[in-house]
Amino acid sequence: MRHGKKVNHLGRKAGHRKAMLANMACSLIEHKRINTTVAKAKALKQFIEPLVTKSKEDTTHNRRIVFSYLRSKYAVTELFREVAAKVGDRPGGYTRIIKLGNRLGDNADMAMIELVDFNTIYNGGKKEVKKTTRRSRTKKTDAAPAAEAPATETSENTEATE
Repeated sequence: MRHGKKVNHLGRKAGHRKAMLANMACSLIEHKRINTTVAKAKALKQFIEPLVTKSKEDTTHNRRIVFSYLRSKYAVTELFREVAAKVGDRPGGYTRIIKLGNRLGDNADMAMIELVDFNTIYNGGKKEVKKTTRRSRTKKTDAAPAAEAPATETSENTEATE
């Protein structure tokens, strides 16, 4: 029984699993999306989310912690510069897993894992939504003719009384 055992061992020894996840994380940081099996993608998501959270605060200590996991200077630099700048205001959920179907050779479930903020298709290229100020414009346009109408009526009434 595997009660309370949350780590998916992926059929590998601990050293092999850690090295594989570190390499996959470096590839994900470099390319912003990679294709892999669903099980590896889920394991990679658990591996990389805390590292991206650490990268939001750029300190020497955090860089050393992340480097101990990734073991790649280039990936650490990329993570702390580009990725951290994009995900700075996001409270979590930095990656997205999209299932692609089955692999031809062995029928394994395939998935694409990607960094959420770097996908322009799902984000739709949205930058900032401008708030419309329709109410204030209609009030101004409605208020101006309404102010003129009573003035003309009062001027007609004064002429009629004279």
